[in-house]
Amino acid sequence: MSALRRIYLALAVWGAVHPMYWFVTYLAANAWDFGAMVDAWYVNASTIGLTWDLIIAAITLTVWILAEVAVRRNWLALVAIPATFLIGVSCGLPLYLFLRTRPVT
Repeated sequence: MSALRRIYLALAVWGAVHPMYWFVTYLAANAWDFGAMVDAWYVNASTIGLTWDLIIAAITLTVWILAEVAVRRNWLALVAIPATFLIGVSCGLPLYLFLRTRPVT
C-alpha cells in the first residue's frame, strides 16, 4: 500500500473516531436525545452556516462518487456514501479517496 493510501486511510479513521467522540459525549450528557443534537445544529447563525456547509459538501461528494462509479465501475467505492451521511464528510471523503486510489487489477 502506498504512503498516500495509508494517509487517506488514517484520515478516514480519524474522521470517524474524532467527531464520533464528540457526538457520543453530547448525547450521553443529554439523555441520548438525538433530536436535541439536531436542534443544536441550528442554534445560531454560526452553527447553521457550518451545518449547511457540511450538507452541501456531503451532497457534492455523493454526486462525485456516483458519477465516478458509473464510469469506473468501482462498486466498492459506494460504501463512502453511507459513511458520509452516517458518520460525516470527514470520514466519507478520505474513505472514498482511499478506495478510489486502489490499484486496478
